[in-house]
Amino acid sequence: LGVTANAQWKKNKANEDTKIWRYDLECEGIAKQGSKLVKVWSYSKNPKHAIPRGMKNAVHGIIFKGYAGGGQGCTSLKPLVKLADTEEEFKEFFEAFFADGGEYLKYASAATDGSIAPGDRLKVSKREYKIGIIVNVQFDQLRKRLEKENIVRSLTSGF
Repeated sequence: LGVTANAQWKKNKANEDTKIWRYDLECEGIAKQGSKLVKVWSYSKNPKHAIPRGMKNAVHGIIFKGYAGGGQGCTSLKPLVKLADTEEEFKEFFEAFFADGGEYLKYASAATDGSIAPGDRLKVSKREYKIGIIVNVQFDQLRKRLEKENIVRSLTSGF
């Protein structure tokens, strides 16, 4: 029983560390058609917590933040959701979507073998780390899912 309670506490702590959606998102290069290859930098007190949250943060970033262009042939990407209050308006959907083991996992996969390059593990303060992982996000499928929920307007609908 003590092990289960401790595991649950650690999971809650990891969620608490990332609940405020504190991350940075950047284009990592050209991905296959319909996908976006991004590097997401997650902040956490424990590096182990930042790694699994990276995929969640990557999907959240594609939906709500987008990213600037840059090297590796990247062009800027506007967020799928344009209005700031959309996350609050569809709160129930997004809470379930981003829950542990939630639907967001269908749209994200680690682009590496799970190991973190030495330069992608930065200690930013005495008690906090910034961890960078590369994630492949199924952009087209994610957009279709959000269109189905009427969160994002279809590209075929007028302006």
